[in-house]
Amino acid sequence: EKDVGMDPQLKRYFLKIMNSFAWGVIWLMFVTFFGLYFGLAYVQHGWTPVNIIFYVIVLITFLLLIRYLYRSWKT
Repeated sequence: EKDVGMDPQLKRYFLKIMNSFAWGVIWLMFVTFFGLYFGLAYVQHGWTPVNIIFYVIVLITFLLLIRYLYRSWKT
């Protein structure tokens, strides 16, 4: 029986696109939520240790996201 539908390689390509987009949006939602709702992204009267920790965590998680995306697209 012949497989009807999308080409398997094209299907894997679209799944990579959707996974990349989804992980990017999830990361962005978490950063936005914690940064805006809890006020961690606001630097009002100078840098506080909480602001510094927040931005360090954002940078580290962004680099981990880029690493994940690079590895998933490499294969």
